[in-house]
Amino acid sequence: MARLGHQIAASTVWEILNASGVDPAPRRTGPTWREFLTVQAEGIIAADFFHIDTALGGRLYALAFLEHGTRRLHIAGVTAHPTRDWTVQQARNLAVDTGIRMESLRFLLRDCDGKYGEAFDGVLHAGRGHGDPQARRELLG
Repeated sequence: MARLGHQIAASTVWEILNASGVDPAPRRTGPTWREFLTVQAEGIIAADFFHIDTALGGRLYALAFLEHGTRRLHIAGVTAHPTRDWTVQQARNLAVDTGIRMESLRFLLRDCDGKYGEAFDGVLHAGRGHGDPQARRELLG
């Protein structure tokens, strides 16, 4: 109905479904997103770009990593023209800088920007031999 331009309350939908004998959907098993993040925080790192507009009208791009467990923010590098190779190198630099903490990472959160690619993922997942590839695919979308 909403797609046809009619507003309808959730209680109205419930009444219609209840009158038709349709039970509400059961609670899904498993943790909520908040519970998952709380339990897995030590093993999650997020990566994203943000831009910086300069005083002379130029634009720079910074690659940032956030360790969810420690809430440490790493600004990996800043460039005017980020490329896939540059992004992979920044991930390598992060791996060297964080050292042993890389061993505990299980999940990488990032968008589907073409500047990341398989090599980027490989740097952050290399040498650990554990982690859940299915969950990583779900998180990466």
